[in-house]
Amino acid sequence: MSLSRGQMEDEITKAMIQWEKEYMGRGPTEARTDIVRNMVIVTLKGILSQAEKHLANNSEGMILIKKLRQQLVEQRRSELEEIIFKVTSTKVISLHTDLSTRTGERIFVFVTEKDI
Repeated sequence: MSLSRGQMEDEITKAMIQWEKEYMGRGPTEARTDIVRNMVIVTLKGILSQAEKHLANNSEGMILIKKLRQQLVEQRRSELEEIIFKVTSTKVISLHTDLSTRTGERIFVFVTEKDI
């Protein structure tokens, strides 16, 4: 039985929350996944720790947080791609991510090899 788009979005959201908790040490306060054609867009809100929020008060701190978080994602990229593949049965061909140190929001965009 294949999952509906809404069910896939829900499963990906749950898996991404779990990944954040296990790997980053804390989960987001809000999370949402949207599937659009061949893209899986995951939005995570409230991801910054208190220390990161304090560090983000100046430009050097903002850059440091972004670089560190990007490096952490790159080290576990295969796990993130596996989450998408397990739910959608579609291979990820590229991953784009960024975070806002102002809002504490992170966006992941997974581009897949075909429309989902």
